[in-house]
Amino acid sequence: MKQPFLKEFSPLYTDFYQLTMAEGYFLTGLFRQKAVFDLYYRKNPFQGGYLIAAGMDEAVRLLSKFRFTKSDLNYLKEHGFKQSFLNYLKTFRFGLNVQSVREGEIVFPHEPLMRIEGSILEAQLVETLLINFVHFSSLVATKASRIVQAASGRKVVEFGLRRAQGLAGIMASRAAYIGGVDGTSNVLAAKTYDLPIFGTQAHSWIQAFRNEEKSFWEYARIHKEKTVLLIDTYSTLQSGLPHLIRCLKRLRKKQIEIHGVRLDSGDLAYLSKEVRRVLDVEGFPRVQIFASGQLDEYIIESLLKQKASLNGFGVGTKLVTAYDEPALDMVYKLSEINCQPEIKISDTLSKMNEPGKKKVFRFFAKDGQFFLDGIALEHEKTPPKLIHPFNSMAHTKTKGLKAEPLFHALMKKGKVVAGKVPVREIREYAKKRLVLLPEEHKRFFYPHIYRVGVSKKLFDLKEKMILKRLGAKCFRMLLC
Repeated sequence: MKQPFLKEFSPLYTDFYQLTMAEGYFLTGLFRQKAVFDLYYRKNPFQGGYLIAAGMDEAVRLLSKFRFTKSDLNYLKEHGFKQSFLNYLKTFRFGLNVQSVREGEIVFPHEPLMRIEGSILEAQLVETLLINFVHFSSLVATKASRIVQAASGRKVVEFGLRRAQGLAGIMASRAAYIGGVDGTSNVLAAKTYDLPIFGTQAHSWIQAFRNEEKSFWEYARIHKEKTVLLIDTYSTLQSGLPHLIRCLKRLRKKQIEIHGVRLDSGDLAYLSKEVRRVLDVEGFPRVQIFASGQLDEYIIESLLKQKASLNGFGVGTKLVTAYDEPALDMVYKLSEINCQPEIKISDTLSKMNEPGKKKVFRFFAKDGQFFLDGIALEHEKTPPKLIHPFNSMAHTKTKGLKAEPLFHALMKKGKVVAGKVPVREIREYAKKRLVLLPEEHKRFFYPHIYRVGVSKKLFDLKEKMILKRLGAKCFRMLLC
């Protein structure tokens, strides 16, 4: 599938310090050192219990095509980069090995979502793009899944392009579909990713005719059974609804039945019930009612608790901007250099990364649902016991539990090796995985914390490295 909005991406889509460090690695002769980085996040968004991983495939496919053009190199030269480094970049190609969880996977804080291996120079250069793509897409996919959950089987369509941050609207539409929405109003995203497309009309269509009933008639005459009419331009019950009923009766004589009506303002619970009552009394029980207007999972949940007569929702701003938490604490940390484990020391235990080259397992309970995840060193077999990352006294035995490795190869020596998965298939995968996540982790308020543990070998390695860097006294103070 062609992606016209990505045509202009280049290796300069990064932070300046990534390039200055890359030049430093080159000029000091360190640039061929082998490095391993982990991409992960520290805290679930929206005060929720999980994250849907998304955006990895798009990011890695861009990396495989990146080339420094003559224009790129001239720009860097103008900003003081040395000619010897620029000569190196002329023929530079990424040769990374990338392991990743699948797009659509349900993931949790502190476990690696991606493992990037390569020279320190190239592994450093990809940090900004990976965080940028994976962080934003995962936020929107997760927000979408919460909204779909609140809708309880009713249709949800993403309407957010107008309020999205520039071209991020394309990424948002893709991510929202992965998260479970039924389609989008975004035409370019629908074409690019083969998404279902939906739309109604704006208030300006109604106002342009000045006669509300005529505006309904003309739109329905053109679009027939696909028509969804907006009935709150002047007054839903005093104007829109009476004009709608007269129009529906005229259309019936022409054997035209519209799909539905949309409410965009006012007391949506009350209005929807009144509109439903009148439609049923007048003989139009098949006409559906949709709501829009600054909706999110909390408003939708409230509307349905009030028994609103709604068949679906158009959700825009609060979905595509991840409105209540538009940034995820996603990080990219060096965990190994020249085959030696590395750790970033902090005065907060939760901000220290897990050292070494690692892999991730998921363990299942006997009923088939997710039970806990485990992080182990690459050379280890399935760990028989998992320890809390910050508390050696808290541990869980895994004997007898089904284990599933979460990583799969996404890139080898700079070439994408995973087949391109259609977005519809990613959506279905996310849906199936969410079913396996126990309900207590999916509630909106105070969800149960999903457990992620580490193997004993990894726990001991981390403790040993902290002791070596800080000393026993500082380490004890850190634990207090």
